[in-house]
Amino acid sequence: MSTLAQKADEKPQAEPYVIGPDGLPLTLADLPPATTKRWVIRRKAEVVAAVRGGLLTLEEACERYQLTMEEFLSWQKAIDQYGLPGLRATRLQQYR
Repeated sequence: MSTLAQKADEKPQAEPYVIGPDGLPLTLADLPPATTKRWVIRRKAEVVAAVRGGLLTLEEACERYQLTMEEFLSWQKAIDQYGLPGLRATRLQQYR
């Protein structure tokens, strides 16, 4: 079989994805940039979804976004306890 025929038979590899907080597929390319400084609810939730879905490891996420494990775990806990509104920085006092 020629190389061209082999390539025609091969299916393109789908990019790995997880379902994001908005219910849509989330790939590594869709994640916030590594230079993100302003963490809005959606961005935090996307990073948590990526780690939970196996797109990134906890260590990779912390290194990529310069987060402490405690900070990431607090986001995860806030989502588990209060949903996305729990990630709102201005509501922090209200939930504690």
